Order: sequence, then C-alpha cells, then structure tokens
Amino acid sequence: MSRYPLSLPAQLKQEAETCAETQGVSLNQFIMWAVAEKVGELRQNLDDPAFPQITYRRGAAGVPTPVLRGMGIRVQTIVVAHEQWRMTPAQIAAEYGLTAAQVEEALAFCAAHRAEIEAALKAEEMLAGAYA
Repeated sequence: MSRYPLSLPAQLKQEAETCAETQGVSLNQFIMWAVAEKVGELRQNLDDPAFPQITYRRGAAGVPTPVLRGMGIRVQTIVVAHEQWRMTPAQIAAEYGLTAAQVEEALAFCAAHRAEIEAALKAEEMLAGAYA
C-alpha cells in the first residue's frame, strides 16, 4: 500500500471524522472507502463523449441521471420545459441561467438517448401518480 499526504480544509476534515465515527471506522479507512467509491463510479464511464456538457449523477435512489455538467440541472427538466411547456431554447436558457449551447446540447442528448429520457419521464409520472 502506498502513502499519500492529504491536506483537507478544517471543516471538511471535521465532517469526514464525524462520518467515519458514525460508520465505526477510522478517518483513514473512511477516506480510502470514499476514494474507492468515487473511482468506481468514474470507472462506470456512462458519459457520452459526443455530449461533453452532459454527465451522470446518482440521485437519492442511486439511479444515474443525465445532468448538465457543473449545473446539476437534469436533462429531462430541459426536455419537459421544451416539449410540454413549449418553451424555446432561449426561454429555457434564461429561466435556468444556462447558455443556449447548454440547452441545445441537452436537447440533442435527448434525441440521441430518447429511450433513456422517456423511461425516466415515465418513472416520474408513475411516482407522481402514486402520491396524487
């Protein structure tokens, strides 16, 4: 095993120590676990290189969801705004604080990954119906 010195901001270190204690492990074990988890997630390589502004994020249910990189806005949110609310790409960009290029890429991603986006929208509809 190799060693690596690590500098953490004081607040982050304190939070990591609290999490480690809650998990019943040392801070070192917790950090190793967190890094291994993140590396494993990145290895899944779900990103489509044709759409560099789109990445995947796991939600509360652990399901990977396509989002605008650095923004966290779900692609399906943009699709709903465009297809159901009839907003133009310019209106969507203004409403969500995005560039026109980000909106266009999200819509192009949807076109290329239509089955995935439709399945996510259908799952949301079913969930909403269960709570109605």
